Amino acid sequence: MAQESLYMRLVGEWTAMMQRGVLQPGQKMPSVRKACEQYQVSPATILSAYRLLEERGLVEARPQSGFYVRAQTRLPLPHMRRQSGTVATGDEVLDNIELVLAAQQQPGYLDLSMASPRGSDFYPTSRLKSILGKLTREQPELATDYSYPPGSLALREQVARRALAWGVALTADDIVTTNGCTEALQLALRTVCKHGDTIGLESPTYFLLLPLLKSLGLKVIEIPTHPTTGLSLDALELLLSEGRLNAIVAMPTVHNPLGATMPLENKKRLAALVNEHQVPLIEDCPHADLFYGQLTPDAVKAFDRDGYVLLCGSFNKTLAPGFRTGWIAPGRYRRELTRLKFASSLSQPRLLEETLASYLQDGAYDQHLRFLRRHYQSQMSRLQDVVANYFPPGTRATSPTGGCVLWVELPGEADSLALSRAAYAEKMLLVPGALYSPRGRYRNCIRLSCCYPWSDAYERGLQRVAELAAGN
Repeated sequence: MAQESLYMRLVGEWTAMMQRGVLQPGQKMPSVRKACEQYQVSPATILSAYRLLEERGLVEARPQSGFYVRAQTRLPLPHMRRQSGTVATGDEVLDNIELVLAAQQQPGYLDLSMASPRGSDFYPTSRLKSILGKLTREQPELATDYSYPPGSLALREQVARRALAWGVALTADDIVTTNGCTEALQLALRTVCKHGDTIGLESPTYFLLLPLLKSLGLKVIEIPTHPTTGLSLDALELLLSEGRLNAIVAMPTVHNPLGATMPLENKKRLAALVNEHQVPLIEDCPHADLFYGQLTPDAVKAFDRDGYVLLCGSFNKTLAPGFRTGWIAPGRYRRELTRLKFASSLSQPRLLEETLASYLQDGAYDQHLRFLRRHYQSQMSRLQDVVANYFPPGTRATSPTGGCVLWVELPGEADSLALSRAAYAEKMLLVPGALYSPRGRYRNCIRLSCCYPWSDAYERGLQRVAELAAGN
């Protein structure tokens, strides 16, 4: 077995032992020599495992002594509201979203909330630049040719190959490439809905869905969503049985903003429900490849019997946000969606699609994803520690299964809108919880992000937000 597989197996085994209490905080880990004898592996393998555990905040190295299990400071899960109601998207929420997006463009602001990784720490920029240059030299026509729907065949073949890791069997013909996941969502909604229809939406949800739904004239029913198991299927089943929904939008794998991943049995039940009631599910998975485990969980689409699940993904969070390349597997709606894509934006940038396809073909993506998952998991652990140690008593937070965002619930009658304004006055960008609900719920919540290089300025900013929250 490869060294990487060996040390990852050890990391998984020791992490599980810590979670079960077999390894207690303060307990010394086996010495490198003893661990080598016990597991019959090399010192390099043991050291690699210990270093990864250290990056994740699970062990600490003590000079001249060895590695010790760290005490984990974790907060209880948030209290999630359980109301549902049918409303049009509120203008107040949309106004606040516009303010947040405008603030992100301001120079000199410290961004603590947006899930928009920046810098070469997170992307294989050099490799993509090399491929782009080579393709431009050898196939200059790629810079001038249109890539009409359904998009680059080479890229669609790679997407289909990678979908197998999500338990989904697709061919290139099942896929349409798009301008990011946002266009995939828009095309899906325009394909399966008409003006005045009602959408079932997780609550809280990705806040940029709200202006999109508003622009399409769609109404929303907020469905309770648990911070570990995701969308409430009992609530959804009741709504479906009453015929109140025309479509559903959900993030079952690495939810934004909760970080939850729906258990496999729940995904099977969700697929069965939408097929039974013939109500389309738009499965939004932009963060799925950032799941912290070694294997990405199966998508709901893997259990889709009759094609009612439209699966959306992109490479914006993992490879190249500037390329704005996404994709959708629309199931039974493929023909209508492909025509709509042609009428909406005509084509894709062929040179960029071929660059991504070439990168995916050479096998480097899996190695890059392993690095990215470890990096985010380590940074998430540090972020959780800062929140636990500095935020006011009574603060609660999620325990994400992947990705880079943490949902934080402040105690009492805290007002995250006021908190975000106070942070903005000190040149810090903070997204209030009210933006993640059409009705402006979750006013005592904020979303934090760890998708930036960890720095003293970033940590000081988090501590300052904690001070502001304490005085809010």
